[in-house]
Amino acid sequence: MIPFGERLRSVVDAHGRLCLGIDPHASLLEQWGLADDAQGARSLALTALEAAHGRVGIVKPQAAFFERFGAAGYSVLEEVIRTARAAGFLVIADVKRGDIGSTAAAYGEAWLAPGSPLESDAMTAVAYQGLGSLDPVIELAQRHGKGVFVLTATSNPEGRGLQQSVSGSGRSVAGQLARDVAVRNASARGWGSIGVVIGATEPIAASGIDPVLLQHTPVLGPGFGYQGSRLGDLAAVYGVAAGSVIPTVTRSVLSAGPDGLAAALDAHRAELEA
Repeated sequence: MIPFGERLRSVVDAHGRLCLGIDPHASLLEQWGLADDAQGARSLALTALEAAHGRVGIVKPQAAFFERFGAAGYSVLEEVIRTARAAGFLVIADVKRGDIGSTAAAYGEAWLAPGSPLESDAMTAVAYQGLGSLDPVIELAQRHGKGVFVLTATSNPEGRGLQQSVSGSGRSVAGQLARDVAVRNASARGWGSIGVVIGATEPIAASGIDPVLLQHTPVLGPGFGYQGSRLGDLAAVYGVAAGSVIPTVTRSVLSAGPDGLAAALDAHRAELEA
């Protein structure tokens, strides 16, 4: 079984680091002239996958924008994930699940277990009950060559009070969580299979995260494009950890409409590679 970190590195080497978020937001569906329903979401998502093929190797469907349509939305999400993986994309399910014990294990089975209708290559997870609360998810992921990206420092300003508060260890909550993940990845030959989610809207040092610790830890970086951060600022935001960042673009691409997706992706790739 090839570890997720190695699979991620291979995809990055072949297609670059850019990740396309797939968020069928109501405003985007309206802009595209699509109905605000499950079929509209399906049309947007599958069109985005077609445009992304050969341009990026990683996609990140946001489950919430499918969940809002109930069972029909979940059916579409299953199809989108299945289609993306069959086309060779590495799929990160942006679900931000988190709990303890058997409930955490069930979340892992839903999104990472082989044969699950929602089977993805990795999932995002919340560990503010402590990283150990995700042990059932992490153990399942490692058993099947999957990945887990742990929410660490988000791009929303109201999250900073909690994430930057100092714990008993003398580290910020975000800094301690990043360190705990890095420790788990210490034995990896390259990138580990447990990643962190760190928003790009301010330098990570502001959250008390030591970027030196993250050189073997994949970093999922939302906040580029629509939220204001520029791909050219990657090093300024992430410091020495910039080389392990998977920057995500979503609305800045999807808002280009079905006929402008390819050009928008090419422009972002050029900015990232400049």
